[in-house]
Amino acid sequence: CARGATSPAGLTGLCPPAPAGPSPAWSIHVYTQREVHGTVGSHVTLSCSFWSSEWISEDISITWHFQAEGTRDSISIFHYAKGQPYIDDVGTFKERMEWVGNPHRKDGSIVIHNLDYTDNGTFTCDVKNPP
Repeated sequence: CARGATSPAGLTGLCPPAPAGPSPAWSIHVYTQREVHGTVGSHVTLSCSFWSSEWISEDISITWHFQAEGTRDSISIFHYAKGQPYIDDVGTFKERMEWVGNPHRKDGSIVIHNLDYTDNGTFTCDVKNPP
């Protein structure tokens, strides 16, 4: 329920507070690099680390989204759920992406290989650690 964006605007967020009552607020902090630069034909690691006030659940999920430069639409390019990485089989990233993260080490990083000019844009890492 928190997002970190790798973009010139660099964003991080928090989960909403827990329901009213005596229990403390649950939060998760997601950290990404503000900007990442790469050379056409090379590869780049998109780092996504996180901190959770709760233990790392078996139901943790990590989703990476991409918003191409100059567009408003965002597409899902990667998802980690139930202990398995899933690279979305649509778009230009499907054959060029590698999962290098480890949720138990609070890492949701990916690598994009064979960079192209069309990869310019905002990449967002979304981490959910139920409950």
